[in-house]
Amino acid sequence: MASRADRTWLVAVAASLWGLSALWRSPLAKEFPSLTVVFWEHLILVVLVAPWLLPALRRLLAASLRTQVAVVVIGAGSSALATTLFTMAFRVGDPITPQVLQKLQPLIAVALAAVLLGERLRARFAAFVVPALIGAWLLAFPEPLGVSIASAQAALLALGAAALWAAGTVLGRLASAELRFRDLTALRFAIGLVTLTVIASVTGTPLAMRWSAAPSLVLLALFPGLLALVLYYLALGRTPASRATLAELAFPVTAALIGVLVFAARPTPSQWLGMAIVLVTVVSLALHEQRSTRPAVIAPVRANDLVSRGSR
Repeated sequence: MASRADRTWLVAVAASLWGLSALWRSPLAKEFPSLTVVFWEHLILVVLVAPWLLPALRRLLAASLRTQVAVVVIGAGSSALATTLFTMAFRVGDPITPQVLQKLQPLIAVALAAVLLGERLRARFAAFVVPALIGAWLLAFPEPLGVSIASAQAALLALGAAALWAAGTVLGRLASAELRFRDLTALRFAIGLVTLTVIASVTGTPLAMRWSAAPSLVLLALFPGLLALVLYYLALGRTPASRATLAELAFPVTAALIGVLVFAARPTPSQWLGMAIVLVTVVSLALHEQRSTRPAVIAPVRANDLVSRGSR
């Protein structure tokens, strides 16, 4: 019965859907302003979760001020701004690097949890951070010793998105004490949509898009967006953290295959090495926190849950 209950395979399916993001996001980002793409993506997502929205607003109004602030930051930062930065990274970079750099998110989440949730980091945490940073550098720059402004810009945008998503993971842990997953999902997209509308108004960003872009926007919102997120959270309830993290490797693997086969991306040997270092480091951290009697993070909440939930 235990093996039938395990849903590791479902985590891999969800992660594979995230890896498909470049199929639609990369072409859209090359043709339209990043803010415009993310605005329509959020609008579609809000329509999809509309039945959850009013009950979520009622629970939010009844929640504590701490939870209300956390939800606003999640919606405005982790949803609206992070997705915009991620889309901008596709505009100025290649279709592989932004997605694999996103795998640094679990490390960032654990570090933020030390600040926001009172978790303590042991010195051995550096044994995971240092190689992850080296791997990220090798992956981000085709010529590691000859960094160009364009390549640095794409990497910083992707890392900025990862940091904001990691903050959303930690703040989501805070808010989940009073709100359900459906509430957080609906509020995240709705607040993100309001934020994007305000930013577009202030910056004068045009929001008009051609009808020909509609199929790509719907597929982007439906598969790497809502469906992947729902499948992921359904799977985590019956999937050990270490297995979930291993299954999430389907995400960068799928992203790399899409980049090479569809967009003819050609990573350099040093970039493949950097990708391998990032993936091995994240998996090693997850396995260490799951099995070690002296984890790198001393947590009042389960740090290995933060690691497994490190994906978007």
